[in-house]
Amino acid sequence: MAAVVQLSSAGPCASSCWIRQQTCSSSPSSSSASDGVVQCSQLSSTSGKSVQASLKLDNLRHRGLRVYRERSARHGVEVGVSSNFTDNFVSVSSTSKNLEREILRIEKLGGRARANVQMGATSAVASPLREGSGQADEQAPDGGLQGAQLARSELEEGNRRTSNPINVVFVSSEVAPYSKTGGLGDVCGSLPIALAARGHRVMVVSPRYMNGTADDLHYKSAFDAQCRIKIGCFGGLHEVAYFHEYRAGVDWVFVDHPSYHRPGTPYGDTRGAFGDNQFRFTLLCHAACEAPLVLPLGGYTYGDKCLFIANDWHASLVPVLLAAKYRRHNVYTKSRSILAIHNLAHQGVEAGTTYQNLGLPPDWYGALEWVFPQWARLHALDKGEAVNHLKGAVVTSDRILTVSQGYAWEITTKEGGWGLDELLRSRSAVINGITNGIDIEEWNPATDKYLASQYSLDDISGKAECKAALQKELGLPVRPDVPLIGFIGRLDYQKGPDIIQAGLPELMTDDVQMVMLGSGYPDVEKWMAGAEASYPEKFRGWVGFSVPVAHRITAGCDILLMPSRFEPCGLNQLYAMMYGTVPVVHCTGGLRDTVENYNPIAHGGQGAGTGWTFSPLTKDAMMGAMWNAIGTYRHHKAEWNGIMERGMSQDFSWDRAALQYEQVFNWAFIDPPYA
Repeated sequence: MAAVVQLSSAGPCASSCWIRQQTCSSSPSSSSASDGVVQCSQLSSTSGKSVQASLKLDNLRHRGLRVYRERSARHGVEVGVSSNFTDNFVSVSSTSKNLEREILRIEKLGGRARANVQMGATSAVASPLREGSGQADEQAPDGGLQGAQLARSELEEGNRRTSNPINVVFVSSEVAPYSKTGGLGDVCGSLPIALAARGHRVMVVSPRYMNGTADDLHYKSAFDAQCRIKIGCFGGLHEVAYFHEYRAGVDWVFVDHPSYHRPGTPYGDTRGAFGDNQFRFTLLCHAACEAPLVLPLGGYTYGDKCLFIANDWHASLVPVLLAAKYRRHNVYTKSRSILAIHNLAHQGVEAGTTYQNLGLPPDWYGALEWVFPQWARLHALDKGEAVNHLKGAVVTSDRILTVSQGYAWEITTKEGGWGLDELLRSRSAVINGITNGIDIEEWNPATDKYLASQYSLDDISGKAECKAALQKELGLPVRPDVPLIGFIGRLDYQKGPDIIQAGLPELMTDDVQMVMLGSGYPDVEKWMAGAEASYPEKFRGWVGFSVPVAHRITAGCDILLMPSRFEPCGLNQLYAMMYGTVPVVHCTGGLRDTVENYNPIAHGGQGAGTGWTFSPLTKDAMMGAMWNAIGTYRHHKAEWNGIMERGMSQDFSWDRAALQYEQVFNWAFIDPPYA
């Protein structure tokens, strides 16, 4: 059955639109998902040299072998190496220059000799926890992720600009400062700027939300690009417009359509999620794929050799469209796509009958097909048939990224995979985790405009003034000797306020103070009000969210508590360490990656660590970590100051994360398109 693509454009860019009313016919590049699109890899055996012998998992601890294993596997060289070669490789990889020289040699070997690739038994991303220890085992379980621990290159003067500039297109449902509800907006508002500073040409595509509030002013500098295209989906042609702003070296492109003009957040209002979100974000994906072809930004288009970064389910149709619609017409054959997973819990699952509305060829239904298990179906006649947008991106993108190394491992487990764990394990060879950075211009105690007194690592005296000012603002007794504990986050299942609720009576028996900032479940909000009445000299609950108050709590508190059940990355613990506030966190996801558990006897008694981690997620484990932190604050001031200084001295900038993203970009272009 042929499908007619009905895309047209009007205005000055009309001549640039790549296709008009062409008939899609079957071709080798348009095979159905069942013919191999969703397979983990296409492996073939060819004649040529094969690097023989075995490689024990113990050798994977060596960074050089881990990088060798990743690079050689991606070039088709068998991942086993001989014991003699192992010894030689370790010896020549003692310096970074020798390591890079050896990697280049392996790449050349891989180009000449295509061998059988074995994708099993690979290095760990992050390891499972020993129960109650708060520490990770050295190796992940069988089926660990290959090469997910990326090199942390030093930002030296010589590598501030890339030697391989790429046209990068971010597609996201929210972008700070224009639209933001969480960490996704922060990432897509900061990472593109860091990549552009390194010499890449970067475009960010996001909806132009108009909700009738002061937030609309964020788009005042974005001007109509005088480009209109018509997108065929949901039973008709829908015209969208593009708005453009060039800022900080990045092309910020906003897709304009009446469905983005309504009160509320980007996803819903006080009555819940918008019922047409599938339509709204399908439009976004189609418009994002057209933007590099039709928008002459700076005088010329991006063209059809780009790297698309699809963020979460809202942008997950982008890799599917590249494979199912464009490449069958020889467009975007040189482009690649990366799926960035910020929160796997949200997958964009809709009824299976809605597939016909997505503007995709009928034979690609298998890429998005999703069947609910029997227990999750609504009634006896419910077949559980659905389409899963995120699943479509998992099976068609060239690589997959998460926002921390720990989360990259967690999404492949039964507990953290949200039903996609088996599929993600099948693609574990291309999954990597990169910890988010933070905007050091907004979150910097030396320049923070919201603080009563600014301070830095060189002069931390201003933090005591911030604590006193916060206690006064909250109506708590101004006491510098009392540990002040803070919590900032949504009051929902993920963030674990119920664990705090269970432990608060025990915590309040000690001479401490605590403040909680957030909104969410009404019963938790009521509990916060009741706790404030029960402990008027010790506890304050601030229902709602305020950016200035969040800054002041981060700076004024001594301890930040984060008992999250799962945390893909987490930003509050990064802000806290930047401000000299010591985090106490549940050992999960990005929290495990970024907070080093305090060890007082490390380095000959000098100590190591930037906070406390606890596991499992129970009231007793949390309180054990809290008592350790409070005891250190009271009785070991020198050690406490060391923890603060180690946290404040870390580099959380996006510049460093950008180096790791570049590493993944280069890997994405090594192989042909995955789908």
